[in-house]
Amino acid sequence: MSGRSHDEGLKDLTLLGNQGTKYSFDYAPEVLESVDNMHSTRDYFVKFNCPEFTSLCPITNQPDFATMYISYIPDKKIVESKSLKLYLFSFRNHGDFHEDCVNIIMNDLIELLDPRYIEVWGKFTPRGGISIDPWCNYGRPGTKYVEMADFRLMNHDLYPEKIDNR
Repeated sequence: MSGRSHDEGLKDLTLLGNQGTKYSFDYAPEVLESVDNMHSTRDYFVKFNCPEFTSLCPITNQPDFATMYISYIPDKKIVESKSLKLYLFSFRNHGDFHEDCVNIIMNDLIELLDPRYIEVWGKFTPRGGISIDPWCNYGRPGTKYVEMADFRLMNHDLYPEKIDNR
């Protein structure tokens, strides 16, 4: 395969290559875009690391900073990375608890992609002397990915990664 053609899921993209990109300062799930997965016959992980994620505390409006890790096994669609960047940026002025942010991100990506499996992990920097690192996952019902999700949930912190964002 020498590359993706315009007809292979590229014609519907509006953000990639657009020099007039506008950043939304309000939560904007509508900016998410996807393209066809050209390798849907195999399982593989797609991983994104966003070390500059920010949101606001819903009570104090103080900023919260995190590295957001998103990993998923795609099925028919993959997320376009520029749209994901703009989507994550839209949390900048969004007031929600850390746990809500990771679950909202996961839910929006499930709605967009219908992945086989997905997990979202937010490693938030400490504020007030404590850090919060919520982790959530999902396996498509009725598939082997439910068992994978259960296993990863029960074992996700068995071998903690080196935390390098604090």
